[in-house]
Amino acid sequence: MDTQCLLFVLLNKMNLQDRVTRHFMSSFQTQQETLANLSELIGFAAQRLAHALLNDKKILACGNGGSANHAQLLVTALINRYERDRPALPAIALGTSVTMLTAIANDTQFDDIFGKPLRALGQSGDILVVYTIGGHSANTIKAVNNAHDKDIEVIALTGHDGGSISQILNENDLELRIPSKTPSHILETHLMITHCLCDLIDYQIFGG
Repeated sequence: MDTQCLLFVLLNKMNLQDRVTRHFMSSFQTQQETLANLSELIGFAAQRLAHALLNDKKILACGNGGSANHAQLLVTALINRYERDRPALPAIALGTSVTMLTAIANDTQFDDIFGKPLRALGQSGDILVVYTIGGHSANTIKAVNNAHDKDIEVIALTGHDGGSISQILNENDLELRIPSKTPSHILETHLMITHCLCDLIDYQIFGG
């Protein structure tokens, strides 16, 4: 390898490392700001979730794209386990069946892929956990409206300015809004909050 090529490789390596560092530092900053602003509210959200479960209610969850993964992770941790073995807790991830999702989208509209199963399965006293980065997706907005119709409280994990969802939440709902405009950092911090909720639910229901 000649000197010019070697120099290019070294400079490119340093540039890539710098970019990695910037990604980590920016993510750390978002999580630190979230901790400072939302730690009390995250605890309050966990109290509501535990209270619903202790009163034989269930948790419903939904989201699009990467947020759908978070919704499924929350539900999986409740039904199976988070970090310890304990009895299963009732939870449903909406929109996870490909057959149901495509049928609803084809026969009615895509906007109803979360709202329709929520209307069928949700009951008063349940809690809907909505994950959204931008807060403008019509299907999550419809799920929130349908939840209100059925006397189901909403916990919305949002980002930036909260989007349209923050405008339709009522006084009984909670919003955990990540102070960032970067979608990846919002998603990363939603995951951290999900882990916190899972731990706090287990701690409240099953002890330390």
